[in-house]
Amino acid sequence: MAESTTAQLASTPEEMMNLIKSNLQEVLNPEIIEEILQKNERPLKIYWGTATTGKPHCGYFVPMLKIAEFLAAGCQVTILLADVHGFLDNLKAPIELVQERVKYYRHCITALLRAVNVDTSRLKFVTGSEYQYSSRYVSDIYKLSTQVSVHDASKAGSEVVKQVDSPPLSSHLYPLMQALDEEHLDVDAQFGGVDQRKIFTLAVETLPRIGYRKRAHLMNPLIPGLQEGGKMSSSDPDSKIDLIESAEGVKKKLKKAFCPPKQVEGNGVLLFVEYVLLPASALRNNGTPCFNVPRRDQETLEYSSIAKMKEDYLADILSPQSLKPAVTEALLAILEPIRKAFETDEDWQAVEQRAYPPPPPPEKKKKKEKNLGSRFPGSGPGKGEGEVEAKPDGHLEGKEAHGVSVGVAEMGLEDGKGKDEKKA
Repeated sequence: MAESTTAQLASTPEEMMNLIKSNLQEVLNPEIIEEILQKNERPLKIYWGTATTGKPHCGYFVPMLKIAEFLAAGCQVTILLADVHGFLDNLKAPIELVQERVKYYRHCITALLRAVNVDTSRLKFVTGSEYQYSSRYVSDIYKLSTQVSVHDASKAGSEVVKQVDSPPLSSHLYPLMQALDEEHLDVDAQFGGVDQRKIFTLAVETLPRIGYRKRAHLMNPLIPGLQEGGKMSSSDPDSKIDLIESAEGVKKKLKKAFCPPKQVEGNGVLLFVEYVLLPASALRNNGTPCFNVPRRDQETLEYSSIAKMKEDYLADILSPQSLKPAVTEALLAILEPIRKAFETDEDWQAVEQRAYPPPPPPEKKKKKEKNLGSRFPGSGPGKGEGEVEAKPDGHLEGKEAHGVSVGVAEMGLEDGKGKDEKKA
C-alpha cells in the first residue's frame, strides 16, 4: 500500500501514475491507465459512484481525498449520484425519497471537497436516472443479463447489496448496472472501495461479452467503524460521524471509539489519521502532510508519515489518551466549514428534512387493564395470573380462553368433564 502522496499537480506520466495509485489497496488492469498516460492524447477518465441512501459520513473523506489526487494528476472525474441503484438495493427507500437524497448528497459532497481545498468546478456530477432509463441502456441491461448467471450476479453484489433470506430480483440487477455504467459514462476506470471488488471483476469479465471494452479499477481501503469490528456505515449510528455532526457529538463518539493501546491492526482511529487527516493536511500545507499530537507535560509529537506514527503507537510512545484528543481537534477543524455551510444554507436544511424526515413519535403506552376477578371474562382464571386476555374485538386469548367462553373453567371443568368424573 503506497504512502500518502502530495496532491500537487503531476506533470510526467510516472508522477501521474504514482499520484493515482497512492494510498490505494489494489488496482486491477493498471496497464490500461499506463497506456493512456503514456500516449498523453487526452485526460484519463474516472468515475466514482455512490448510492444515495443513508447520510454521508466522515468515511466519505477517503474517496474524496483520492478524487482530489485524481484531479491533481490531470484526470477527468465524474461523480455518479446513483439514485436508481439506491432504489434497487432492497428498496431501502422509495424512489421519490431517494431522489431527494440526491440533492442532499450533492450538497454534502460539494461542501466536503471544498473543506479540503478541492476546486469542485472541475468535477462532473451525473444522476443515474438521467440516463439509466434510456432505451439504449435498458437494451444493454437485457443483453448483459443473458451473459450473467443468477449465481454470479448474487456473488458480485454480496458485499455491497443488502443481504436478505429471499432477495428481490433488483438485487441481481444492481451489479450489472454498475458494470454497465462504465460504458455509458464513457470512462477508462472506475474507482470505489475494496468491498466493490467482486462487482469490478464482474465488469471486467462480462462487458467484452456484449462488445464493450474492459476498464481499470481502483480500490481504496475501508476505514473500520468507531466500534470494534465492521466498517464505518450509515446504518450504524455508533460506528460513524456525520458530516454535519455537532462538535459535542464528535467528541462523545471519538471518546468512546475503539482504540486499544499498542494495537495498530483494526484501530479505526489510527487508520482515520492515515487515510483522512494526513492526506487532508497535505492539501492544506502545499503538499506536506503534518499531524501534531500535544501531550500533557511532554513535548508535542509531530508526524509527517503514518509509518512513524504506527511505530510510536506500538512502542506506547503515542498513547490512546493523547491520540484521541488530537484526532478530535483535527477532525473538528475539517468539519467546521461543512457545518457552517449547512447552518447558513436554508435550501440544504430544507432538503435534509425532505430527504431524511424525522421518525414518527412513539405510540402511547396502553393503559393496563384492571383485573376484575375470575368471574369476569378476560381477566384470567385467577387474580394476577393473566392466563386469559380479552381483546378489543371481544374475543378471548389464553390458556383457559375456551373454558371461560363456555363457562366451564371457573367450575374446574375441562373438556366437558365434571370434577368427580375427572377424579375417577
